[in-house]
Amino acid sequence: MLRGKNILLGITGGIAAYKTAFLVRLLIREGARVKVILTRGALSFVTPLTLATLSKNPAYFDFVKEEDGSLAWNNHVELALWADLMVVAPATANTLSKMASGTCDNLLLAAYLSAKCPVFFAPAMDLDMYRHPATRESIRKLQATGNHLIPPNSGELASGLEGEGRMSEPAEIVEILREFLRRSMPFAGKKFLITAGPTQEAIDPVRYIGNHSTGQMGYELADAAAQLGAEVTLVSGPSVLGTDREGVQVIPVVSAREMYRASMEVYEDKDVVICAAAVADFRPKTTASQKIKKDASEMSLTLVRNPDILESMGKAKKNQFLVGFALETEKEQENATAKLRKKNLDAIVLNSLRDAGAGFGKNTNKITFIDKNLVIKPFEVKTKAEVARDILHEISERLHE
Repeated sequence: MLRGKNILLGITGGIAAYKTAFLVRLLIREGARVKVILTRGALSFVTPLTLATLSKNPAYFDFVKEEDGSLAWNNHVELALWADLMVVAPATANTLSKMASGTCDNLLLAAYLSAKCPVFFAPAMDLDMYRHPATRESIRKLQATGNHLIPPNSGELASGLEGEGRMSEPAEIVEILREFLRRSMPFAGKKFLITAGPTQEAIDPVRYIGNHSTGQMGYELADAAAQLGAEVTLVSGPSVLGTDREGVQVIPVVSAREMYRASMEVYEDKDVVICAAAVADFRPKTTASQKIKKDASEMSLTLVRNPDILESMGKAKKNQFLVGFALETEKEQENATAKLRKKNLDAIVLNSLRDAGAGFGKNTNKITFIDKNLVIKPFEVKTKAEVARDILHEISERLHE
């Protein structure tokens, strides 16, 4: 969820500021880009050098800075507009009051007042300060104007007292940001099933019937869907690819029958199903238990049909949005449309091997998206990552009609 996001972290003058070094490190580990603004009070607890080193960006604490002997301006508007999310942690009673009243007497507050992104604040102070009506009113005002409270924990405080007021731990803050982004994504709460890659149909223990699919299209779809908030089950045939994307569960299979069983077992509770795998239509009728020797100049194989995963899903479909792929070499739209209707699909993604940049083993693809109402939308050649986003955009538009 946080990979590639711009996080502006504001640090104020409380003892909990020491935790922000760990917070920055966790955000960077999640793949976020982080910039830090400190108040003058925060400098007593944590150094700009530490935060600059961890964030790999300058740490700001004043409007004006010295560079090569000349004065330069830290642009609070640019910092605010750069951010996808802003987090003020720790947020002292003093800063909460200033944020709520619109006071602007330091760089952090100027950036806050310029921010157009969601703003989170994590209070940190002693028990009685947190309970004081003035602090409670500041928090109420901030929430009423759309800011997001990261509630403090209870425990031992710097004063030695026990109670509410401890800043949330860095891992808790990161999880709150993750969950916020997850809920705001177009596929939040949606369960996806995606099939990817080839299948291998064994002839004997060392040989098989297969195809040239690498699985890249399916993996890109899984990755992009998870980035958009989906919970993804990826049923993958043999592939050198992998994914560490949060929200993607991979079920490895080898044969078409294994893919059929694995897919149908999880099909019922899915909201969106995309069958991008290149499944073998046929398999050898019998599989030799030992390696077949090349004693003869010819060898014949009897092939039998594999179960049609997509057709079975179309017959069992209830509320799923079902998408298939069609790789064609002639009469492309006619054949794809026939498959769309025959298999009870909501949409089909058409590839033509006659199009440059499309097909197996390439980093690019060229598709035409056709929905059940026969709305036809062709796309130019793009990377498979971009194609995945295009496909998911078309699905999202139809889910939200």
